[in-house]
This record gives sequence, C-alpha cells and structure tokens, in this order.
Amino acid sequence: MGKRGSAIRISDVKAELKSLHSLNQQQVHSNLTYLISQGWIEEKSIEKEVRTRGGTTVPSVTKYYQISASGIDKIEGPGEFTMPKFHGIKIEATGQNIITLGDGNQVNAQFGELGSKLVDLREAVIASNRPEEDKMAIVADIETIQLQLAKPDPNKNILAAAWASLQAAATFGGCIDLVHQVAGLIGPLIS
Repeated sequence: MGKRGSAIRISDVKAELKSLHSLNQQQVHSNLTYLISQGWIEEKSIEKEVRTRGGTTVPSVTKYYQISASGIDKIEGPGEFTMPKFHGIKIEATGQNIITLGDGNQVNAQFGELGSKLVDLREAVIASNRPEEDKMAIVADIETIQLQLAKPDPNKNILAAAWASLQAAATFGGCIDLVHQVAGLIGPLIS
C-alpha cells in the first residue's frame, strides 16, 4: 500500500494527475468514479483505531485504489490467464437456424448478422479520433446489445435503451453507414 506499492491513496492520485495532466480535484473524482463503476479500479479500505491524547479511541479509515485485473487487461490486453467472457459455456450449432448455448439455451441465428455489424461498428468507434471517454461509452452500449443477443429472448427495453445511446456513434467519423446498417437490423427487435 502507498505511493510505492500497488495501491495508492486518493491524495497521491490527485497530486500525480495534477502535475502530469493538470487535472483538478473534481476531474480526478469523476474519472475515478467512472473507472470504479466499470470495474477497472478497485477501492480497498484499511480501518484503524487512533487513540487521542484524552484516551478515547477514534476509528480511522484510509481508502486505497488499485487497478483491477479488468483494468490491466484493458491497458495491456488479455494475458495468458485471462478467462474468456463465456468461459465454461458450451456453444455448438444444432441446425440451420439455432445455436445451443450451455444447458440447452437456444439463440436464433438471425442475430448473427446484427452481431457482425456491431463488431464492425465497435472497431470503427475504437479507430475514430473521438475522445476516449466517448469511445468507451459507445463500446459499453455495443457490448450491452451483444450480451442481450446471446440470450434466447433479448430484453427489448435493454436493447432499446442501449440503442438510443449507441446512435451517438453516427457523429463519429466513418461510423454513420454502420449505424444505419445496425439500425435496420435492430429495429425489428425493439419495436
């Protein structure tokens, strides 16, 4: 723990980011909150008891932040020991129109084209020159839709909400045609 360890206090994070990137306290907190919510940073708390001069004991909590395995995979790419997203789920084709997942869950193969276009859109978004936080928001919505398509009966409300946010990718250079293609394929699923 501490500045030379694998976990660091928020005061050290603020000082480093201020000197390196001129970020203010509010920017550090909002970015840290985002990284924690995405699972890329973990918060660790160490509780101590501090004895005052008067003899009373006061609880003290120090929070440390460290990069998670997901955060390392995001920065460096998956490692040798990274589990695949659907580890332990058996996927096999059982016919022309059905794919069986795991214990008999079936997915209609008609989602295959939409899934392929979402992969293309994700790559185009990542290759765009937009700010990283804009890219991450769009990629998260793409992954939400892809996860729903892995289910035999995708949740229309989740698909519609993710699609509403995903349409912002049309403003990214090189993505407008892909957004229109995805719109044509996802439309029947959310109507």
